[in-house]
Amino acid sequence: MHRTWAIVERELRRFKRSPILIVISMVFPLVQLVVLGYAFGGNVKHLKVAVVDQDGGVPAVRIRELAMAVAGGAKTFDTIQYADQGAAVEDLRNGKVNGVLTIPPEFSRRMLSKNDPHVALIEDNTDNFVSATLVGAAGSLLSDLGPTGPMTRISTMPRLDVVEVYPYVPYVQYLLPGIVVMSIFMMVMIGGGIIFIDDKARGLHEGYLVTPISKLELIAGFNISGALKAILAGVSIMVVGSLIAGIPMPFDPLRLIRMFIVISVTSFALISMMFLIMVRVSDPLMPRAIFGVLNTLLYFPSGAIYPQQGFPTWMQWIARIDPFTYAVHAFKSLLLKNTGLGAVSFDIFYLVVFSAICMTAATMLFKRTL
Repeated sequence: MHRTWAIVERELRRFKRSPILIVISMVFPLVQLVVLGYAFGGNVKHLKVAVVDQDGGVPAVRIRELAMAVAGGAKTFDTIQYADQGAAVEDLRNGKVNGVLTIPPEFSRRMLSKNDPHVALIEDNTDNFVSATLVGAAGSLLSDLGPTGPMTRISTMPRLDVVEVYPYVPYVQYLLPGIVVMSIFMMVMIGGGIIFIDDKARGLHEGYLVTPISKLELIAGFNISGALKAILAGVSIMVVGSLIAGIPMPFDPLRLIRMFIVISVTSFALISMMFLIMVRVSDPLMPRAIFGVLNTLLYFPSGAIYPQQGFPTWMQWIARIDPFTYAVHAFKSLLLKNTGLGAVSFDIFYLVVFSAICMTAATMLFKRTL
């Protein structure tokens, strides 16, 4: 037992020398509790709904007033007034609004004559949570407008016609963009961060320090090699996952080119972030511990499995700076909606700027000494 306790004492002392690991092991379950607890099932609010009034009559004005009341009260959606339905639908396809509530030209006349009045809700049905929330809120809004009294053969209640812009999107397709980003992140962790720390632990890293290569060239070399591995993983999962999930036209050349651009930018952004985190780390256990924390903090607030409109305010702030958010949005637009690069231009811009900031900071923090 004396020899056994010697081993126990040695391992406990080794564990004691890594206070960050102790903190992470205790904090990580709490991080999961808080993030996962608020990442699912929240009330979806502040959806953007374009209102196109083609009628202008008193009942149409009443609908707009009720919509603004919802925006100020329940806050389920925020209204944006549009004069042109074509522009509203274009913004819907590009992800700027979540739905278009159209009041047709004959609505007021039909409403006053009690002759089957109806309103159209054009919705982005790629997110079933958002779609169901919009239909429920719009239906409730019209029920408040309808008259009370005995039923008649011709409906006097305003009817809601729901128009879905895209074909039905099963949940497996909804999850695919997040899975593509996760595959890139896992390759960044394994093929970038963990290998970098393992090279330090084995002494291989010392060989770089005796060469005349600059810090920027070293970091650029590490980032490019890690990004190439992540691009390979992302492209493979994107192709195989599209076939499994049943994405329409998975081998469309233009879509593949757009996807490759987003995969490349995402890979470089995540590998730059990883080297910024790992540039001063020397403990080989640290990246394995950080992996779980980063996975929780980056993946779930990104909107990959539940819309961000259902998150509390503090989690929405995390989502705004999270590179996963912009990568997932870009992949959803390209995979589920088959949009052009114009719809994801801001996502690409953010990831490029994020990469530049992380790479610059990592270069400044990198030490050419042991």
